[in-house]
Amino acid sequence: MRPTIPLLLATLALLGPTTQLVSAQEAARLTAWGAPDLQGVWDFRTITPLERPAELAGKEVLTVEEAAAFQQRTLDAQDKDQRADVVGVSQDVESAYNQFWWDYGDSLTEDRRTSLVVDPRDGRVPRKPRDRTGLGAAAASFGRIPAGPEDRSLWERCILGFNTGPPMSPSAYNNVVQLFQTEDHVVLLNEMVHDSRIVPLDNRPHLPPHMRQWHGNSRGYWDSDTLVVESINFTNKTSFRGSSESMHLVERFTRSNADTLSYEFTVTDPMTFAQPWTAVLPMKMSSGRLYEYACHEGNLAMEGMLAGNRADERAAMDAAKP
Repeated sequence: MRPTIPLLLATLALLGPTTQLVSAQEAARLTAWGAPDLQGVWDFRTITPLERPAELAGKEVLTVEEAAAFQQRTLDAQDKDQRADVVGVSQDVESAYNQFWWDYGDSLTEDRRTSLVVDPRDGRVPRKPRDRTGLGAAAASFGRIPAGPEDRSLWERCILGFNTGPPMSPSAYNNVVQLFQTEDHVVLLNEMVHDSRIVPLDNRPHLPPHMRQWHGNSRGYWDSDTLVVESINFTNKTSFRGSSESMHLVERFTRSNADTLSYEFTVTDPMTFAQPWTAVLPMKMSSGRLYEYACHEGNLAMEGMLAGNRADERAAMDAAKP
């Protein structure tokens, strides 16, 4: 049955303000030049693991009850105020700070996924069997006694932050990034070690292969309302989950709503991974500000660690003498 004219007019009158409100909200999320507005301080803390734990194999999403239990187990395990009589002397010392200084986050993502990795479906990073030949210097030196500062991690040397990547991945603290936009550039400023990544949007080509950078060489473009950033030309000193300098990274930033920025990244590196893999991480708008992360580059612990390693080497040489 067709609606009567009065009913139709009344319906349109009700819809009118709603439509105008939606349009106003959409306009508020555009820059002055009409691009989607992704600017703001975004918090990417979460205790959802990057990879699905073995005990949750085959389970992509937790129930509300399962999520609450998993969350509590994780928070208990991350509690740095547990003393040596509970966690052992080594872990107690290695934790370094008490719980006040750690900031992993205290909740899972809202969809209660068991991993940030969404492809492959098993939620696991598809690593190839470990073969150090051909890997970058960072991956190849992992686990061996350092010969010098160059063999310590880049974040330990205050060169790169351990959650800034790229790609960005939640970690122990300072899980915050601020986005700035102009018509032809986007800047990603991470609080961790105050790293800034300046991404051109003007269709310029990537740098030639021999020009390598800590963050790789990034170029961006818009795919509808999604900012796409492609990065190549990483150095053989950087590594993400074991990646090599041949890593090809594609990041996608989409404003889901006023308070959420969806961050998705796909890693392709045939030297390290059996196939490309993708993770999705929701970032939440923060009302706070970014602060300087004053990394202690002159930390005397470096001198102590290397001195200890040299002592171990001398002891081994002495033991080997006839």
